[in-house]
Amino acid sequence: MSNETKIIQLANSKKGFISITTINEPYGKGTDTVTSIAISLNGADIEWKVHIPMANLDEVIASLQDIKK
Repeated sequence: MSNETKIIQLANSKKGFISITTINEPYGKGTDTVTSIAISLNGADIEWKVHIPMANLDEVIASLQDIKK
């Protein structure tokens, strides 16, 4: 599992971005890895963040693909 951070330019924003990465042991030793998705509107401050447990990731991706249809 990679901890590489992916940065996506936020649509309809001059400086905003979406940051996606994995965080190992986010809540202390022995806690499960999560995918962290953060959004910055101004290119500096994180306004929103969500942690998705890896066990839920496939279902979340499928749901997002369904919404896109």
